[in-house]
Amino acid sequence: MNKLPIAVAIPTKNEGLNIAEAVRSVIDHFEAVVVVDSHSADDTAKIAAECGAEVVLYTWDGGHPRKKQWCLDHVRTDLGWILLLDGDERLSPGLLAELREIFADPDSPKPAAYDIPLGYWFSGKRLRHGYTIRKRSLTDRTRCHYPEVGDLDAPGIGEVEGHYQPVAQSTAALRHPIEHQDLDPVTAWFERHNRYSDWEAWLEHHPEVKEQVRRAKSRQGQLFHKAPFKPLVSFLYMYVYRRGFLDGRAGFDFALAMSFYRWQIALKSRERPAG
Repeated sequence: MNKLPIAVAIPTKNEGLNIAEAVRSVIDHFEAVVVVDSHSADDTAKIAAECGAEVVLYTWDGGHPRKKQWCLDHVRTDLGWILLLDGDERLSPGLLAELREIFADPDSPKPAAYDIPLGYWFSGKRLRHGYTIRKRSLTDRTRCHYPEVGDLDAPGIGEVEGHYQPVAQSTAALRHPIEHQDLDPVTAWFERHNRYSDWEAWLEHHPEVKEQVRRAKSRQGQLFHKAPFKPLVSFLYMYVYRRGFLDGRAGFDFALAMSFYRWQIALKSRERPAG
């Protein structure tokens, strides 16, 4: 079977429970699979290498480019197309078939990037209704870049770009998902989102940077960025409008967790001036 002319870059740090599934989902299908590891304290790099991936160590210098843009600049630059995959993600069979169809003719015109739906798992269950995020994960590196927003001093994010998309000259949407199935306990989800809320609260007090981030988000993200009463709007959108209640207890737990995340941002933002 011919391999897709795409470099898969998997940025990692301490993904020992997840990395094997991520690498196995792509290793036989793509021209290159490279794990870009930030000196993990666990066996992430060792497991990735045993699964057949190339492992590159990454050390952030505190400036730009951050980790994802660094991947676009340095990972297998002989391949024009690059797919960024998180360490707790894996490709679905349907997405692999869709990519083979798109890249069957290497000379056919293509957009600069593809937005891919995310199949999200929470508390061990695949959410079918309440989660509707698309990630701009597949890009032509010669026509895309991550914006250099002015949040290097912000808490909570560090070496990896925040919640915004790479800028692309043109885009198209794919139908089949990347599966986000984190095998870490739900405690890890809350720890991550506690850090993310630090960053979001910092943005509330830096409106110029917040606007830079807003412009680099998806259309859905831009609309929500301006919404009032975000904790309530978030819950009603996911659980009622998007029918998250059909996902049972997991759908309720996820909608509530995301509402709590939005409440954290608002609370930390109100506290920040006093701090």
